[in-house]
Amino acid sequence: MRILLKTALAVALALSPGFAQAQNLQQSPIVPQAAPNLKYPKIVLYSTSWCPHCKAAKEYFTRNNIPFINRDVELDSDAMDLVTGKYKSQGVPIVVLGNDAVVLKGFDEKRFENAVEKLKKK
Repeated sequence: MRILLKTALAVALALSPGFAQAQNLQQSPIVPQAAPNLKYPKIVLYSTSWCPHCKAAKEYFTRNNIPFINRDVELDSDAMDLVTGKYKSQGVPIVVLGNDAVVLKGFDEKRFENAVEKLKKK
């Protein structure tokens, strides 16, 4: 019964005028958008899934095409050890730029941008 329905649907689509017109249309060329010519240091975000500040950081990075590595401290015990041990923090988000060149506790767009600019000048 299902095969009969699928066959009937395929025949009906093939005989419809819209289908014939769609087959004659040429595909528009795909032109890749120019990637922004911005260089960022390595960015690691230590976060949790439920933290609103972590979500804001992820959305900011994504919206601005900023590459980053997200390490969820609830799923990654090594990440949790780094946050509590090396970075001496009990909260997230922690944003680490470069190879520990800058460690930002919490997330603020302006503070992040300023830190990136300072690193670029070095």
